[in-house]
Amino acid sequence: MVRAGLDAAALKPAECDVSRAVDLPVDRVAIDYEGREHFPDAATLEAIAAEKSLYVTTPVRADGFDPLGDDSLLDRIPGRARRLLVAGHGAYLSESEASRAIAPRFGAARETAPDAWVGTEGVERLALAAGGTQYELLSRSTTRDARALRAAGFDGDIAVYAPTVLTDDEDAVLDGVGAYVSRRRPVARALPDGGDAHGGTPPTDATATGRTREVLSAAARDFALVGSPETVRERVAELREAGVDRVVGYPARGIDEFLP
Repeated sequence: MVRAGLDAAALKPAECDVSRAVDLPVDRVAIDYEGREHFPDAATLEAIAAEKSLYVTTPVRADGFDPLGDDSLLDRIPGRARRLLVAGHGAYLSESEASRAIAPRFGAARETAPDAWVGTEGVERLALAAGGTQYELLSRSTTRDARALRAAGFDGDIAVYAPTVLTDDEDAVLDGVGAYVSRRRPVARALPDGGDAHGGTPPTDATATGRTREVLSAAARDFALVGSPETVRERVAELREAGVDRVVGYPARGIDEFLP
């Protein structure tokens, strides 16, 4: 992580023991949200916050974090931690939660968490209106967008989240981020239609072939940070030059890749 130039690590509690965050060689750690059943308990979050600058993803539409409704899960978050205000991925929301308005919830949450980061995919304009550190998913336009924001006079912080695979091995890259990049809208549109010989969906991992593999391999360089630590460091440097302040890497092949 240090050689790659990353500022922070984002951990998914459904995939790893997030208490291992204290062993990561960075000062900042973010805990992603993967549903209420996976949200860490107060003791775990406090132990991380005692050693690291802790950031906790809180979907404003989800019960437990709704500033206009049930916000009971906020009691688990240490006072010294900072919040990442997101709309919330549909995979982790009920139908009722997904139907809730985002804009008023961003505004209400910012009133109680003025130092929160705000953003992620599809809500960039709402995040900008809400203010605070802009938290965005890495995309092929991130460098251009960051430059445009700075040219327009935006002087707030910009943070970028990116799945990360620290290897040049193409099969490992696709195993790590192929499924993720296939879900990004521009990539989904570019992927060939149709199923495999058995009528199923073409694979998006290392077994992908032909046009599907070409699209996924290119998209991995646009929507994720992949390659040797030195290659990733060069990409991070480009983002910083464009005006990005923080780069948050999610270890797509597991937390062990980020540990010393």
